[in-house]
Amino acid sequence: MKSFKNKVAAITGAASGMGRTLAVELARRGCNLALSDVNETELAKTAELAGQHGVRVTITKLDVANRDAVYAWADQVVRDHGKVNLIFNNAGVALSVSVEHVKITDFEWIMGINFWGVVYGTQAFLPHLKASGDGHIINTSSLFGLMAVPTQGTYNSTKFAVRGYTEALRMELEMEGACVSATCVHPGGIATNIAMAGKVDPSMEKITGASIEAQKRRANKMISTTTPESAALQILAAVEKNARRVLVGPDAKALDKVVRILGSWYQVLVMRQLRKMNKPQQTARSAA
Repeated sequence: MKSFKNKVAAITGAASGMGRTLAVELARRGCNLALSDVNETELAKTAELAGQHGVRVTITKLDVANRDAVYAWADQVVRDHGKVNLIFNNAGVALSVSVEHVKITDFEWIMGINFWGVVYGTQAFLPHLKASGDGHIINTSSLFGLMAVPTQGTYNSTKFAVRGYTEALRMELEMEGACVSATCVHPGGIATNIAMAGKVDPSMEKITGASIEAQKRRANKMISTTTPESAALQILAAVEKNARRVLVGPDAKALDKVVRILGSWYQVLVMRQLRKMNKPQQTARSAA
């Protein structure tokens, strides 16, 4: 897909972060948009920003973990726009908790959005993308779909799953000779609201020695490496090149190299760094 002009792109999680900047940048390039999110207020703001570029924009309140709702949305997009060329399965949430203490309901919650939302979006839109004659599926995994981190086991599970699913999909489409392709996106730290909006299990206070609010602030600071605007440009460039995967941000590129060079030994470095980060907070908590 060398041009987005006069194409139709559907984007989940479009109310903020990368979803919003993807929408605005695509609109700037003449792409019509079907946007969805659970946050109707912010979704409307995204639509207003994108609409300033003279393209057609439709919005839908959508929980991507609801299979029937996603399929209904895909059909509605085609009715509204006549076709659809791209689906950005971008919606995602965060959960910090150890594997031992995670509640099954929380695990199901994050899998429903981060993984099943991607599956539903892909399956629902694929027939329509094929019908367009020129389609592309863009699934958002993560740097944490390339490497694991303690207390992120549930998030890692969803993002590793998205990676495997999308890589298999890409090969199947190529073997079929389909007019649709797929790209897996692996963002590093993007300055979005995902950390502040995410869930932190109460057990994490004992593990880290820091309050839940302090943990969220620290995580938010750590992920503010790349702007959402820069991330959107990198993702769209990857789609234009029909890249199999795109590593978004310098941290994603650097840590991907570390994992490939060290293999499973990268885990030792991760544990060492986390112990160093948590020690001052645990010491402070003990002194108090």
